[in-house]
Amino acid sequence: MEWLGRAKIDFTTSQKSLGLKEKDGSATDLLEICKSTVPACQLNPLIFNGHAQTMWTAASKAAPPLHYKRRIFEADHTEFNGSFVVDFAVTDPSAKEEADETLPPRTAYFSEDELAKMGSDDSRPMLVVLHGLSGGSHEVYLRHAIAPLVDSGKWEACVVISRGCANSKITTGLLYNARATWDIRQTIKWLKKTYPNRPLFGLGFSLGACILTNYLGEEGSATPLKAAVAVANPWALHISSKMLQSSFIGLHVYQKVLGDAMRALSMRHKEELDKYTNIDTAHLFSQKYLYEFDRAYQCPTWGYPTEEAYYRDASSSDSLLNVRIPLLAINAVDDPIASSLALPYAEASTNPYTVLCTTSLGGHLGWFEIGGGRWHGKPICNFLNHMAFEVDLDSIDYEVNKKRTSGNPTHGTEFDPIRRKMYVHLNQ
Repeated sequence: MEWLGRAKIDFTTSQKSLGLKEKDGSATDLLEICKSTVPACQLNPLIFNGHAQTMWTAASKAAPPLHYKRRIFEADHTEFNGSFVVDFAVTDPSAKEEADETLPPRTAYFSEDELAKMGSDDSRPMLVVLHGLSGGSHEVYLRHAIAPLVDSGKWEACVVISRGCANSKITTGLLYNARATWDIRQTIKWLKKTYPNRPLFGLGFSLGACILTNYLGEEGSATPLKAAVAVANPWALHISSKMLQSSFIGLHVYQKVLGDAMRALSMRHKEELDKYTNIDTAHLFSQKYLYEFDRAYQCPTWGYPTEEAYYRDASSSDSLLNVRIPLLAINAVDDPIASSLALPYAEASTNPYTVLCTTSLGGHLGWFEIGGGRWHGKPICNFLNHMAFEVDLDSIDYEVNKKRTSGNPTHGTEFDPIRRKMYVHLNQ
């Protein structure tokens, strides 16, 4: 029961959670680690519900001042070609004096000399981060979460920017969607080659959490990532969308704000959209709500007949079934954008690699504490630090579920949790 901002915390996972071994040789499991690293959730009682927590994110701009250097990548996928960018957190004092006015605050491009020197044999853990819809590495919620890791001097971090976001340029007519896993896949492969001794970890927020979970489901045990955290994942996009459209505040506040953001983003890339696609940009720019934007852009770009078909196909709740690394998923039950009706309790309860942590309060990427702190950064940092420095990563069994547990072998049927209606070649 909530009392003066004290949120209730629940954990959902398989009856037998993934067994792990600490570096001191003691046995533990994923659920036990999650319970020990997720602290009590005491939020500001004046920001009293999910709507207030969510809306306060627009007013609260204070966050640790992280600095970044940006690298441009050319996509190695023959179908999803073009360029994308990755922002690398930097702590070099000289880098803090640099900034490019064409980029988000405290961000500059790597120089040619710096690009040539990228690479290291060090074994510091590295975090690969995915931001939310139309966001970037500058987002307040993101900096609150990763600044303690970066500032500790023990971690490296980079943020994969969704195409067209955070003042990045697109070189084709492609932006991104919730199925857009190819850029994070290429980034992780590049990191593994460039920093071969660094253990890699993943972190995603909102739509970025959906993309991250879809990537983990597609890769299964083949991913180089050692563990990951997904925060405020909308999970079943069609459910969350319908819930937003069913209420006045959902439609005229959240759907409109999200729609405005995507319209503004696409307008910045009008030249490329007109050059490389057949999309009627005048019609696209006239759309008011997010679901209307998805109908006008996602459908013709990716071949979906309706935005509902896109939402069902791009949802990540089924992908959760195929995750094969330790994953902590954090959601607030009162989140008005990532609806509680979309939470994958059943899926989490069948997969020993996943723990779904729900808080009764927090809103969408809110979790505001008294004094302006953000609670979500604490379980993220605690969990990742524990996995990186206290768990024997070589002890993780990435093939616990060697046999499929879904389907009916007697009748020759099986369920593939990552089957998609939109066929995507994974030929890298």
